[in-house]
Amino acid sequence: MNKERLVPLIVAAALFMENMDSTVIATSLPAIAADIGASPLTLKLAITSYLLSLAVFIPASGWTADRFGARSVFSAAIVVFMIGSIGCALSSSVTDFVIARTLQGVGGAMMTPVGRLVLLRSIDKSALVNAMAWVTVPALIGPVVGPPLGGFITTYFSWHWIFLINIPVGLIGIFMAQRYIDPIRSDNPERFDLYGMVLAGIGVGGIAFGLSVAGLNLLPWTVVTALIGAGSVSMALYVMHARRTDQPVLDLTLLRLPTFRASIHGGFLFRVGVGAMPFLLPLLMQVGFGLSPFGSGLVTFSSAVGAIAMKTLAARIIRAFGFRNIMTVNAVVSSIFLAACALFTVTTPLLLIMIILVVGGFFRSLQFTAINALTYADVEPERMSRATTLASVNQQLAISAGVALGAFSVETTMLFRHGTELTAGDFGSGFLVVSLLSAMSTFYFMRLSADAGHQVSGRRMVIISDPTRESEAEEEASRETVTARDQRIS
Repeated sequence: MNKERLVPLIVAAALFMENMDSTVIATSLPAIAADIGASPLTLKLAITSYLLSLAVFIPASGWTADRFGARSVFSAAIVVFMIGSIGCALSSSVTDFVIARTLQGVGGAMMTPVGRLVLLRSIDKSALVNAMAWVTVPALIGPVVGPPLGGFITTYFSWHWIFLINIPVGLIGIFMAQRYIDPIRSDNPERFDLYGMVLAGIGVGGIAFGLSVAGLNLLPWTVVTALIGAGSVSMALYVMHARRTDQPVLDLTLLRLPTFRASIHGGFLFRVGVGAMPFLLPLLMQVGFGLSPFGSGLVTFSSAVGAIAMKTLAARIIRAFGFRNIMTVNAVVSSIFLAACALFTVTTPLLLIMIILVVGGFFRSLQFTAINALTYADVEPERMSRATTLASVNQQLAISAGVALGAFSVETTMLFRHGTELTAGDFGSGFLVVSLLSAMSTFYFMRLSADAGHQVSGRRMVIISDPTRESEAEEEASRETVTARDQRIS
């Protein structure tokens, strides 16, 4: 197997481990809490500590990869994640468990952005769409596989194996990374922006952590508001700091690139919907329809089937139609399938639900592949580490916002009907709100030029010159798109 196929698989396997582990714990908390003598509510600190650690350390990932080499940092991140996993399995108290989950978060914070950096530095841009198709799959199937897998392992084996299964996966990932990934590092690493790291860490951590717990009733609303407020102030201070330094930890000047700007702004809105999906759908299946955690997982896994089916077709579709056309239309199509979940009732046949989830998963996965590939289309090689860091921060905030918004919509609906317990009817508003936001991302994508990301998609622009034209604006209007195999028209 050549490098263009092998490297994406190595990165995807590591990201799948991280994405799945962050959700697999949810259904196992009661069993873990009973075993170590704590309440499930108290043990939810393990989830929030992981998210906080993840958000705080992501901004340092780009500089770390440049300083010590992307392959070395990627392998080290897997090691740290494995040590945290072993710590979780051996925990005998809440304190032990929270420390171990925090350590896992440090590994995960480096694993995701540095894994993408490894990908970007190991393959040619012309193969980026296919590579991103592989890397997109773990982010989509991890959250839906995690809960049922956690319930299955806890029920039929022991909760300790939830964390111990990471060890063989991690060892294989380290071996494959050391064997097949080139040891690329920056020849001239930049000075570390410590002050910016502190501001960005507090900002991203406060906002992401506050949003993540906003709808879970873990903390009082005053504390949640204070977290989000402090994070917002810190991020505002960081923006002012970044304008005065040449080597910021989060390089906001990348937003001057039209393709990067569209993928960040539009991608944020689109990810809000997907961030809410793993939260809303299992709750609807279990609380609203009365399915078991395992049965719910089998239903929600349907969306992963669609995502896997997409990976073989994404490059062809994007090459045929171009980034702008695909992302503009597909943002709306994907959002329609997301909104369709609001129509699910107890009487809706499970087969119909699964069909909608399969098709919706296909289009969502296609959109994510396009967004992820377009993000780096015009980024210079020396700024790739900064780009992966900023993109990862954006993704973390979007997913946290999606969970918060979905939970808030459901709780608001329940309050309006003066209910005390969740019912299936309370979830419709959540799906509609996040789908509307996801659809709004199309306004960013439609503003792209017709040839945006052509060096990645394999689709190029052909200009038909007409000497009678008097202005560049008129000549620009005469451009028509052709595929890479078409001959240039003169």
